Amino acid sequence: MRRVRHIWIGATLLAALAAGQARAEEDLPVPVPRRGDSLHIPGLPPIQPPGAGAFGPRGPRGPGVDDEDESNLPGLRAIETPPVAPRGVPRVPERRPPHSTPSEETLRAGVLDRLFGQLRTTTDPDDAKGIAATIERIWLRSGSDTADLLMGRAMTAMAAQNLKTAETLLDAVLAVQPEWAEAWNKRATVRFLRDDDNGATADIEQALKLEPRHFGALEGLGAILQKSALDKRALEAYRRALEIYPEQPDVRKIVDKLQIEVEGRDI
Repeated sequence: MRRVRHIWIGATLLAALAAGQARAEEDLPVPVPRRGDSLHIPGLPPIQPPGAGAFGPRGPRGPGVDDEDESNLPGLRAIETPPVAPRGVPRVPERRPPHSTPSEETLRAGVLDRLFGQLRTTTDPDDAKGIAATIERIWLRSGSDTADLLMGRAMTAMAAQNLKTAETLLDAVLAVQPEWAEAWNKRATVRFLRDDDNGATADIEQALKLEPRHFGALEGLGAILQKSALDKRALEAYRRALEIYPEQPDVRKIVDKLQIEVEGRDI
């Protein structure tokens, strides 16, 4: 069981550190805190949230652009008043093409679907690791600047083994963004490390409700069940994780071992 615990914990912390480093390397715009607008979390110093809309669909605003006047921006035509039809001649309504630009959420879902398809079919372990890392990086984006900021601080606390602070920060993350599957998974990891198996299990269940394909949450659930000597249920959780992400040699070894203990050897 110690080996299983180390596998899951090690993979989670490495993913957290890798994701934090990858995020820094992307050279994302630094959020600008708004004056007088701070977030207060019990037991922690005030946290200034970044400016709203920094990662919105239109991107950051450039200097010198007036929100009320965009007529001089390149690529935008001046607004023209449509001609008035002569008196007595019926006016034909203007036909407008339907708005077909997909939302950010739709684009994100499409990208994840393609990545999960590749993750399930690839037979190259290195390719699988790269695909899984990309999925985890997407999972780490909530759509809320404040939640992303708090998550970054929680992951820093996790890496420093400051688990109490990490859990407090993740409580705040979930208060801001309760539909974020990765936030539930991260708090489950912290609770597991703090030997709160019931709390960790409850958080994993929430994560899987929001993202049933979360292979990390399934592996965590398997580790908790195996720790509780519920080997049959643990085997089911690990198998579900392998269906989503087959190229995991360590998890495959656990499944092979549990399969013999639960189902016996083939004759």
